[in-house]
Amino acid sequence: MGELTTPDVETLVVGAGFSGIGAGILLDRAGFGDYLLVEAGPEAGGTWYWNSYPGIGVDIPSYSYQFSFEQNPDWTRTYARGRELKNYADHCIEKYGLRNRIRFGTTVVAATFDTAANGWRVEFDTGEHVTARYLINGSGPLNVPKLPDIAGVESFSGVTMHTARWDHSQDLTGKRVAIIGTGASAVQVIPEIAPVVERLTVFQRTPIWCFPKFDVPLPPAARWVARLPGGQSVQRLLSQAYVELTFPVTAQYASYFPLGRLTERLGRDYLRREVRDPQVREKLTPRYAVGCKRPGFHNTYLSTYNRDNVDLVTEPIEKVTGSGVATAAGATYDADVLILATGFKVMDVDAVPFTVTNGDGETLSAFWEQHRMQAYEGVSIPGFPNFFTVMGPYGYVGSSYFALIETQARHIIRCLTEARRRGVGRVEVTAEANDRYFAEMLRKRHTQIFWQPSCGLANSYYFDSNGDVPLRRATTVEAYWRSRRFALDDYRFSA
Repeated sequence: MGELTTPDVETLVVGAGFSGIGAGILLDRAGFGDYLLVEAGPEAGGTWYWNSYPGIGVDIPSYSYQFSFEQNPDWTRTYARGRELKNYADHCIEKYGLRNRIRFGTTVVAATFDTAANGWRVEFDTGEHVTARYLINGSGPLNVPKLPDIAGVESFSGVTMHTARWDHSQDLTGKRVAIIGTGASAVQVIPEIAPVVERLTVFQRTPIWCFPKFDVPLPPAARWVARLPGGQSVQRLLSQAYVELTFPVTAQYASYFPLGRLTERLGRDYLRREVRDPQVREKLTPRYAVGCKRPGFHNTYLSTYNRDNVDLVTEPIEKVTGSGVATAAGATYDADVLILATGFKVMDVDAVPFTVTNGDGETLSAFWEQHRMQAYEGVSIPGFPNFFTVMGPYGYVGSSYFALIETQARHIIRCLTEARRRGVGRVEVTAEANDRYFAEMLRKRHTQIFWQPSCGLANSYYFDSNGDVPLRRATTVEAYWRSRRFALDDYRFSA
């Protein structure tokens, strides 16, 4: 492909969610303005465009769920709702002039590296293609719906929708609704729809630890403080400290901070206060330690099971029929609407939603299948030159995704800057550096909360098919520091 001698763009970024938006802004700031963002949806926002189900919001405080360089003084709640985050994405697109750099309504289906030309040929679902020197995967983990492996799902004769593809044309008022799943999305949906449906049947495989959420409207005084010199910095610092203590510290360093019994007691006390029926309460009680899987934070989820029109079913599902859901116990629950709250492809080898093929004909999913999921500093994979991913394995520490986006984008830009300084067009992490980093992650993971014996009962998406948890064992500060100090010799730069 000699066309890559002069590629169409220097850098192609897949996705115009916050990962792509952040990458674009920071590329511009670093002088790498020749880039294109390709977005499957008709609008920007990624997770916050695709996910629009009733009750959607963040589990990270608003002051932390934003770019450090573009802080919003006008958040209306301690935990922003989905629409507010979608508006924030649109604001960033307009303020930083990204709109004319985004190709909307275009899905990347494949990317193939041309070794001779040192670049990528990126193919779209339209049949067109673009060539690029560098390829950045900015597709986030909460966009590709994971459908349940249940017989007959496609045979349901009523309305079926995944929480990530909510059909707002459907009025659930007075309908019989079945919802499969009780993860983070379901925790938000269930309390919203229960008051309007005729009957809501919730199918639970694994109960979720749920805790109260300090979700309140922000008073005008908070927005006034944000406009004072240093006000936003103080608010963000306090918020970041809270976030850091509630996951990166307590989960990644659980052996040093054994707070499991305390948090479990708090969770059980909250469940006892909220749910009246002892049998229902027993069904909602997790058998695994807090932290084995993502907990829920909601003020009315548990109490929703006190409603007369809500049933909790814990028997395994045998199949979906044309009229409803049948369990292994022989019961059938009729429904007009079937909601799949079954999560996303997060730790799967095919979590990158397009085929990535290197110059030797090896796909990224095959590499991960053979060698386990891994990426140097969560960014680069050996054998895949000029390819970077924002949310790669062992990159995320568990704090705000925005901290991850900025950290990984700056890592990528260090590589591009060094390649430009040397006047070369090929950047590839060495196998030795990747092996060293992967070994470090495996060596340190014994301190993480995920390796308690009870976590085998959690059915957690944190675990991949190899039984690994590809989360970075580090604090946000450490990840930030390493993105600016990693040895450039860990990469091979060539013409």
